[in-house]
Amino acid sequence: MAANLIVFVPLAGLASIAIALVLYGYVIKRDPGTEKMQQIAAAIKEGAHAFLQRQYQTLAIFGAIMALLLFIFLPKPFFNGAHLAMAYVIGATCSGMAGYFGMEVAVRANVRTAQAARNDLTKGFSVAFYAGGVMGLLTVGLALFGMGVLYYVLGDPEAILGYSFGASSIALFAKAGGGIYTKTADISADLVGKVEIGIPEDDPRNPAVIADNVGDNVGDVAGMGADLFDSYVASIVAAMILGAAAQHFYGGIAAILPMLYAAAGIMASIVGMFFVRVGERGNPGASLNRGTYATTAIFAALTFLITYMNDVDMGIWYATMAGLVSGVIIGLISDYYTSIDRPPAQRTAEAAQTGAAISVITGLSYGFLSVLLPLIGIAIASIVAYAFAGLYGIGIAAVGMLSITGMIVSADAYGPISDNAKGIAEQSGLGEEVIAVADKLDAAGNTAKAITKGFAIGAAGLTVIALLAAYAEIVDIQVFNLMDPFVLAGALIGIAMPPVFSAMIMLGVGRNAHRMIEEIRRQFNTIPGIMEGKNKPDYAKCVDIATKGAIRELIPPSLLTIIMTLGVGFVLGKNALGGYLAGSIFTGLVFALFMANGGGLLDNAKKYIEEGHYGGKGSDAHKNAVVGDTVGDPLKDSAGPSLNTMITVMSLVASIFAPLFALFSLLG
Repeated sequence: MAANLIVFVPLAGLASIAIALVLYGYVIKRDPGTEKMQQIAAAIKEGAHAFLQRQYQTLAIFGAIMALLLFIFLPKPFFNGAHLAMAYVIGATCSGMAGYFGMEVAVRANVRTAQAARNDLTKGFSVAFYAGGVMGLLTVGLALFGMGVLYYVLGDPEAILGYSFGASSIALFAKAGGGIYTKTADISADLVGKVEIGIPEDDPRNPAVIADNVGDNVGDVAGMGADLFDSYVASIVAAMILGAAAQHFYGGIAAILPMLYAAAGIMASIVGMFFVRVGERGNPGASLNRGTYATTAIFAALTFLITYMNDVDMGIWYATMAGLVSGVIIGLISDYYTSIDRPPAQRTAEAAQTGAAISVITGLSYGFLSVLLPLIGIAIASIVAYAFAGLYGIGIAAVGMLSITGMIVSADAYGPISDNAKGIAEQSGLGEEVIAVADKLDAAGNTAKAITKGFAIGAAGLTVIALLAAYAEIVDIQVFNLMDPFVLAGALIGIAMPPVFSAMIMLGVGRNAHRMIEEIRRQFNTIPGIMEGKNKPDYAKCVDIATKGAIRELIPPSLLTIIMTLGVGFVLGKNALGGYLAGSIFTGLVFALFMANGGGLLDNAKKYIEEGHYGGKGSDAHKNAVVGDTVGDPLKDSAGPSLNTMITVMSLVASIFAPLFALFSLLG
């Protein structure tokens, strides 16, 4: 029976891809606007393509080397190296395709959203959301189709680890590189344009404005898509490995049930999109949330039917619901700490009246406060899931949390698309009324992004806990004893990895932003007529600085993640590596939540002042808040989101090379 059900998995993936293509057709048929709007959109598209082309060339070299290593160093009887290498290449390719095609529709949709906003809010919202839907459905469709076909052919959950590792390694580079790029441009444009020169955010006189728009796509669309693709696949693989080990309790279906639940999540996301509608006077943010809640309810019903009709222990379904509910709650907590309408962001804006330092201190303090409730939520979900279905329950809870990724990515990609639309509206001079509509769309996108970041971090938390359990299963370790000096040593090294990785990413942003700030100042000082609008800035130079710098800066932290994991395994042994993974999980979750929420509320504190509070745009409070925003930007969009992928990659490297660590280690 279980073998027959697997055929529905790739079919669900194909259905998701097909609906994504239909939505893509809808978006492309919309009016692209005036000639000036199209010129701006073309410059953004060209810059985004240039960055991804260079990034993927780098990743292709890395991927080829890694696939060769898997083939050579993991022969039977440990894993089938050929299967692992093949799965790795397919996983990396699917992850790259999801990011590329999602970004492709985003750079085409931004100008169409701006044009639609000239008519009314409803049309602008529809274009932006359906374009985000292309990204969302492609992400889950490609992920599940690739996994389903591989499992149908190979029939081995452990071999599918290679697929997950391929997706994760690409995601690590994509998220780190995209995050460095987007914040390089954003910080540079703000510090020189807003603070020094005193011009608006998306003013066409700013040499970094196109690079900033490009960054929204390569960081927040392609990067976030790769991030959630990675977590989505990793959660399913971990649950499959734990399910295969628990077949004597739950039967043969346990290994493929995570994929069946994921297929149900795709169907729920497709139906849930029909609930995302907004009237002319409606609230786009409320509409996006309504779609998420509808998708959650539909998924709960579908998975109940799958569980009941296949005579599966209902404890597994309860564990899935524990993950699903905790994911929604963590998203709502992130919304509270980051939303422009909530006290933390408003009090941070108020503090900006007394100086940039007080505003930053206030924002970062709320960021630290924000970690408590999500971590309690993850802890409760883990306990509940374990009570119902043991370690397999924790794995399936992560699947439950990530099962509605199709809807989550759709809402997340909507954000940068609407943000770019607002920028194009300002640069094209479409008038205050159109900009106001675009601003309303953008505000909903900022809230949606904050919720999805919290959701992604919570999901990553449960996923890596499940991956830790899968690692223990593979190397046959029952307990990680902290009184064992090797386990303790591994834990201490693991604890240090997330802050070190974050520091390397943020230093990369700082170095790259320094180069771009100098270039922006040079252009303002040496090119006559920029401020009067008589001469155009050299946009391409800033795009080139961001591109080259991001590629250069993403490599060291990404390679460190893999090299340190292998080093601990081969030097200290498999037990120490378990402690290393646990330590990285603990600090990784704390840092990821702190940076995502602290950075998000510093951003929205600035936006709150820009709405007219505490003196509005151009006031001293506004200038102080802009400084706070530039501190928060690399936290929330560069280092923070990259940590999700970092700890997933570490866990996957540990699981894949575990047989070699058990065979040989220098000390352990």
